[in-house]
Amino acid sequence: MKDQKPTKESALKVNAGIEQPASLNNAAIERLKNRKQQLLPLQIYIDGILSGDMVLLSKAITLIESNLQAHQEIAQQIIAACLPHSGKALRLGITGVPGAGKSTFIEALGVLLCEQNQKVAVLAIDPSSQRSKGSILGDKTRMEQLSAHPNAYIRPSASSGTLGGVARKTRETIILCEAAGFDNIFVETVGVGQSETAVHSMVDFFLLILISGAGDELQGIKKGIMEMADGIVVNKADGDNIARANRAKAECESALHLFPPSESGVEPKVLTCSSTQQTGIAEVWKMITSHIQTIKTNGYLLHKRTQQDVQLMYDTIDEALKRRFYENSDLHKQLPEMEKAVKQQRLTAYVAAQQLLNEYFKQIE
Repeated sequence: MKDQKPTKESALKVNAGIEQPASLNNAAIERLKNRKQQLLPLQIYIDGILSGDMVLLSKAITLIESNLQAHQEIAQQIIAACLPHSGKALRLGITGVPGAGKSTFIEALGVLLCEQNQKVAVLAIDPSSQRSKGSILGDKTRMEQLSAHPNAYIRPSASSGTLGGVARKTRETIILCEAAGFDNIFVETVGVGQSETAVHSMVDFFLLILISGAGDELQGIKKGIMEMADGIVVNKADGDNIARANRAKAECESALHLFPPSESGVEPKVLTCSSTQQTGIAEVWKMITSHIQTIKTNGYLLHKRTQQDVQLMYDTIDEALKRRFYENSDLHKQLPEMEKAVKQQRLTAYVAAQQLLNEYFKQIE
């Protein structure tokens, strides 16, 4: 029997497909194009920050983190206006091995202080992917209770490839948060590693968080970080882990005796706590405030902040020179050819770099 073609009454028919949505959000693209026109007047940012407006503070921090020239110009003016109103907060740097519970500890300590009517700003640094250049920025989800508190402000930022475990503009962000009236600034670094020490150059107290029960308690901890630590906390000291935590505390105390005396004149202490059970948190805060009071009295705090300002000057110079080099239009054209020459081994990396630098210095002479 021959196949019959379906008639109009047949159920065999092809329905029209639906139109696929656009892969790009055109509205978002237009917003990005018009961002320059969306800048608010300078005084609105300044007045908003000084009055404690969190929305305007966040907008100003976004300008600081931006690479656009127009944003950088107004950002520097905002920083200059806020600088006289900064410097009164306690700056606490927090680092530790992966899985040590840094975020949980920060939330426990932050809630404790917020309940005492203190204002806490948390600058949480997330690592940026070397491939996609993106970051998860999930600290607000990890600190649900603290992020909902009216006295707290959590600002996740991407490290953007910056070494030292901090974001490129963390120092400037601290200034704005202090001008906004925060009593305590917490800087949570990416984690312990060979280059995770830059936070030490911008805080008053450097806290190292460790855990027990992970094999050798000191394994993987760089000696330089332990030497710079103003205090060490063994976290997760609860349940069956209390004995191991106390043993790890004793090991850390023994290790600290092998290091040279601290420049501050205050011997680092080692404590245990449980962030989930919220035990020992008040004792840790007492250790921190006692240390700060001592270095205020002996003059080391003023000396340390002065040294940090000098370091900031040099860091700003380094960053400006790097930016000017890569923004040079002539060099921008030569870079692909130099890169190709290095890949083909026609030039060594050192010779190629020196030729580009010589060209740059010749232009600025």
